[in-house]
Amino acid sequence: MSVTHLRESVGVESTVLTASRAALAGLVVLFAGLHLAAVEVPLTAQAAVYLLGMVALNLPHGGYEHFANLRRRATTFRGTYVAGYLLLAGAFVGLFLLAPVAGLALAIGVAVLKGGGGDLHVLRATTGTSHLRSRPQRLLAVAARGGAVMAVPIVAFPNTFHTFSALMVSMVDPAGLGGVSSYFSVTRPLVAVGYAAVVLAHLGWGFRNRTGDGAWGADAAETTLLVTYFAVVPVVVAVGLYFPLWYSLRQVSRELAVEEPDLGGADLLGGPDADAGGVALRAWGVLVAGAMATAAVAVAFWTLVPSPIPGPNLRLGLVAFWSVFISVVALPHVVVGSVLDRGRGIWHVP
Repeated sequence: MSVTHLRESVGVESTVLTASRAALAGLVVLFAGLHLAAVEVPLTAQAAVYLLGMVALNLPHGGYEHFANLRRRATTFRGTYVAGYLLLAGAFVGLFLLAPVAGLALAIGVAVLKGGGGDLHVLRATTGTSHLRSRPQRLLAVAARGGAVMAVPIVAFPNTFHTFSALMVSMVDPAGLGGVSSYFSVTRPLVAVGYAAVVLAHLGWGFRNRTGDGAWGADAAETTLLVTYFAVVPVVVAVGLYFPLWYSLRQVSRELAVEEPDLGGADLLGGPDADAGGVALRAWGVLVAGAMATAAVAVAFWTLVPSPIPGPNLRLGLVAFWSVFISVVALPHVVVGSVLDRGRGIWHVP
């Protein structure tokens, strides 16, 4: 990589990081203003924003991450990856059908791990992790950043969180959440205290280990922004826009910061010597294959679930369905990459 290209990459990388921060900060200001003006956004409107963010904006990036991670891999790795992916997705669907409450708990855990783990990899490649010197510290970072996605809304928007949790479980068992809903009054304060302790431990330990290179300051500012964002922006909108405007943007920044490695496989697009027409045709083929595979998983899940659109409202039902479905495809996205690619993880995009 030339010095000129490196400088350009660093500049674009910094711009993308700034855009992700500005996007969340702007939404915080917007919804804080609406709250002060006593303007309430209807749940159906929030659902529309969620579907726009998660389906139209974020799903294509998820497909790109898979493509980028497999693009230059060896054929054996690709086969193992796809097999492991399908196995885990099938196991998740089986768990959700047999024990929907446990499936819901797993979906929440997946969101935390995906958000927190993804952010940790971005920190390593961009602003640095000099203040995170041990595995326990890095796990705290994952819990603090990823936990904001689920723990903060549980505390800040308990009724909405409960409503959609019930909808997701009722896809299989309409009364399934009844057995545990009585514990919500106890679990909510426990989540609040536990998550607050995680954030304070993460920031405090990092402050103690700071080196003066700005890494801790960037981490602290972003963690605080995440907590504020999920505390102020209604949970349906917050989750729906978090992944395209924060997670995906930051993975783009990481891609720009990571030098291209040699992973020992043939390039799915034909390599640097391929003609433009061939590259375009291969890219189209990969795109179509990925879209068809995703659609096949979605159709299979839709078919197997007794009530894929729970409740009388179509938009709210679609949010419930998509929330579970995206967790089905995100679980192997997190786990398979971690097992098969320990050196760089699923979030590495060469």
